[in-house]
Amino acid sequence: MLLRIVTVCLLISYLPCSAKKLYKYQDKDGLWHFTDRKPSKEQEYETRQLKVKQVKRHVWLEKAGPDKTPEYAIRNNYSGPIEVEFSLLDQENIRSTPSLPARFVVENGISDTLFSITGENQFKSWQYTLQYRYTLGDPRASHQNSATYMPPLAPGARFAISQSFGGQFSHQDDQNHFAVDIVMPEYSPVHAARSGVVMNVEDDFYNSGTHQAYKSRANSIRILHGDGSMAVYAHLALEKARVYPGQDVGAGQLIGYSGNTGYSTGPHLHFAVQVNNGMNLSSVPFTFTRADGTTFVPEAGQWLEGYRARY
Repeated sequence: MLLRIVTVCLLISYLPCSAKKLYKYQDKDGLWHFTDRKPSKEQEYETRQLKVKQVKRHVWLEKAGPDKTPEYAIRNNYSGPIEVEFSLLDQENIRSTPSLPARFVVENGISDTLFSITGENQFKSWQYTLQYRYTLGDPRASHQNSATYMPPLAPGARFAISQSFGGQFSHQDDQNHFAVDIVMPEYSPVHAARSGVVMNVEDDFYNSGTHQAYKSRANSIRILHGDGSMAVYAHLALEKARVYPGQDVGAGQLIGYSGNTGYSTGPHLHFAVQVNNGMNLSSVPFTFTRADGTTFVPEAGQWLEGYRARY
């Protein structure tokens, strides 16, 4: 009898805390009800914010085929491409087709078979540990240097940049080096800086702080542009997103409201443009446009002014 041990290691960033509301109300018979479903508008009720443990997955492995030659694919629930890297650990008497390690670009949905695994010698036992990781975006994408971005503000709004490219507080890593923080009160409208497709929405977080754990707990909207780059709008308000994954949005369209969630010391909007650079998200420099069409590189201390898109 052949021995086959398969251990799949999922190197995925999970989001451990999200928000949920509890509704409390009293019916006509005087009985109290506690539910996570919002009562009708006619019913008076109280609400309470709950902290709920939740694992949110966007990408997972799919296995098919006979046991002696299993085939693997990836299901991608992001509304845009990802790059996945597979490798084999602790392998014994194993052959993969194509050979691993290998990287694949997977669009939204379930991929075709990416690779298969079998025993090199079918008369001997075989075992392996399969490991994979993924990064958002297509590595073949190239950000257009000529692309310009509207200030992500409502028409007529005016807010200051508190931290720009290379800011000392939180813009030192590759993902955020070319990013801006715009100070604005909570629930200020946030508009798309450039047209694209909504790739992902995180809308369930409600607290903030400077502990490292908060870096993965910011509400955000990610928009995929035509050149494959992705804009990130972060620290948004709880349950205030006005777009959904897969939706086409135009430059200047309302997408959500600012907040104070995640790794933050106060209400602001974090904006960056990123690309997949060798299985790593890297921010890229960009310019904002003024209403008259002129462009400028954002700097700390500058004031941004929102204006209506010209179609």
